[in-house]
Amino acid sequence: MPAFRQVGEKQLPNPVLCMAWSPKRDLIALANTTGELLLHRLAGFQRVWTLPPSEYTGKEITAIAWRPDGKILAFSLGDTKQVVLCDVEKAEILHVFPMQSPVTCMHWMEVIEESSALSSFYNSEDESKLFLPKLPTLPKSYSTTSKIFSEEKSDEILKLLGEVRLNILVLGGNASFVELYAYGMYKIATLEGVLGTCRSLSLSSDLKSLSVITEVRSADDNPEICYVQLDTGLLSDCLPEVTRMARKFTHISTLLQYLHLSLTCMCEAWEDILMQMDLRLTKFVQEKNTSTQVQDEFLELLLWGQSSPELQALLMNQLTVKGLKKLGQSIESSYSSIQKLVISHLQSGSEALLYHLSEVKGMALWKQKFEPLGLDAAAIEGAITAVGSFSLKANELLQVIDKSMKNFKAFFRWLYVAMLRMCEEHVPPELNKMTQKDIAFVADFLSEHFSEELFGRKGKYFNVERVGQYLKDEDEDLVSPPNTKGNQWLKFLQDSTHLKGSPLLFPSYPQKSLHFVKRMMENVIENCLQKPAVIIGKSVKQAIFLPLYNVPERYNPISLFGDNGNAADQSHYVYSYLDARFYDDEMLTVVLQGSEEFNARRVLAQIPISSSLSCETEFNWEPNLRLDQQSSSIPSQGLVLGNQWRELENMKAQFVAVNGIRKVACVLSTNLRHIRVFEMDVEDEDEEGADSQNASADQEGLEATMSSQGQGEEENLEAEGGAGEQEEGEGVFQKSEEHLESEEALDLP
Repeated sequence: MPAFRQVGEKQLPNPVLCMAWSPKRDLIALANTTGELLLHRLAGFQRVWTLPPSEYTGKEITAIAWRPDGKILAFSLGDTKQVVLCDVEKAEILHVFPMQSPVTCMHWMEVIEESSALSSFYNSEDESKLFLPKLPTLPKSYSTTSKIFSEEKSDEILKLLGEVRLNILVLGGNASFVELYAYGMYKIATLEGVLGTCRSLSLSSDLKSLSVITEVRSADDNPEICYVQLDTGLLSDCLPEVTRMARKFTHISTLLQYLHLSLTCMCEAWEDILMQMDLRLTKFVQEKNTSTQVQDEFLELLLWGQSSPELQALLMNQLTVKGLKKLGQSIESSYSSIQKLVISHLQSGSEALLYHLSEVKGMALWKQKFEPLGLDAAAIEGAITAVGSFSLKANELLQVIDKSMKNFKAFFRWLYVAMLRMCEEHVPPELNKMTQKDIAFVADFLSEHFSEELFGRKGKYFNVERVGQYLKDEDEDLVSPPNTKGNQWLKFLQDSTHLKGSPLLFPSYPQKSLHFVKRMMENVIENCLQKPAVIIGKSVKQAIFLPLYNVPERYNPISLFGDNGNAADQSHYVYSYLDARFYDDEMLTVVLQGSEEFNARRVLAQIPISSSLSCETEFNWEPNLRLDQQSSSIPSQGLVLGNQWRELENMKAQFVAVNGIRKVACVLSTNLRHIRVFEMDVEDEDEEGADSQNASADQEGLEATMSSQGQGEEENLEAEGGAGEQEEGEGVFQKSEEHLESEEALDLP
């Protein structure tokens, strides 16, 4: 009876390039040629969700990997050179970061090393919650201008933190680079000097070594597959310190993303509402034919109650009484929203940033532990100062909002009354009274927004209003910087020789926008975070380099000999390995292709690793020769598969993805559209015909002798074995469709 039960089958509309099983649930992620990311359930291969491609993230998915807890899915895009982290539950993009070149393979592992220092850190990691308030939930997006987060913005961004136990996302590319990201967020190491294009990689669970399979060009310009083992001893030796540092920097990276989204919400609130006023008044200024300034016309209306025909036409035809009232309420609501975001989000996020950076500074001062990792106390102090400047700029914006709200309210109240009088309508008594202070507010508004200087600067009366200029992402100085005349504190600082350049005081940058100060803060923190990645990367040394084989135009097959129990009657079978994956620590899952004389049948099989490695003859590797040049010296032996195989009828199988923890496998055909899903450790009671057919073979036993006469797939197994344990359930195809088609031709010549 077959050991594998088929539980699903699907013909997909688009070819699949990557597939990977979830390490925790019966879910499989697929990426196709259109740039879609799909999530399917094991039962019936039902689709859970689809994440369509976008111009912002990209359309060419090259690799996918699951976070070990199964809550985040990472995928790389070749056309935009980016890596995206996606929330599995809601199919929301949580984080995007750029790469220097396209990623060709990725592996997400979790550290299983235990120590007393790590246990203590795991238990005390949430101490920040005792001192910091919970970050408020981000509001809904005001418009669709947000390129990624157009749906409801919530605290899903905080899911990026995940569990406390250290996990590392390893990325490999085609420009001799490998990068390690702690918790998938913080770049903890940048490795250079890895020759060729990375085809597969695996970081050991104890962080002692990193194994990489690369493709390099040989002297005769043929692709050559090589195995590289890198010594990552510094990560292993300083595991408690690395975990603490990485966790803190991941907190910081997450908070920067939170501040970015908060500022995006503020910009949307301003752009959708306040820009309406900006455009209406600008149009009036540009169409005005008289030489009288707009400011003078409004002042005449304020002082004498009379207006020019043009101003009256603007007020009565373009704005209208109802429109003015609605516009005033919208602008007031916009101001209030921006004010709340500054108080509840920007200030809370800045306080949390200062807290975590201060803790990192404390780590850096413990030089015995953290100096080998590249923590620089001076650089971190600079980051703290930059965060302080951002917090000061946010407070400055609050003051501007408060003043502008008073001016706007007074201006719209006065203008509303003036328009009612123009229409000869009744004016409510509570609106008919204006104090001297109200008149001053209106005069301030006219002076700030309709001055001749502002008109000449941009060709219109002003480019942004007082609050909006803080949200402009430009390097130019503020059009209307805050008036600091008469500020006693600033005068005191200027007169004090000791405080003028004191490091205890944060610089305020009064001429710059909030966006400018935020970018400056992000750059300083980014430089602060980069140094440990460089130091740790330089500590990684190459331990082993083994050339495996040249990639021919056609792979040679591998012979399997089956013994039916009769020594005098042996049948000779010839199979080719099409794909092989680690099912668990003890088993390989393989896809085999038979020779033409056996109708080129495809077989899914399980091969015990211990049996295949228990050879009496020892193989002595010649370091000056490739593995394929020593194939005649590689020992071989017989293997009994028993019932651990199944013929894949009516399917040209080519690839397989497995998850030994969930005991599932997914087989993909050569055209990359036909998929079958199997449960690996149960019996299929429904297929009686297949049962009887395979029962006979099970009784006789399927004894296979694997010789290494061919290059292709045997060396592939060696390469994957050298790369160590791959993340369960992960199978990524790095080849183009043309390459995949060339691998199809694995039958006998």
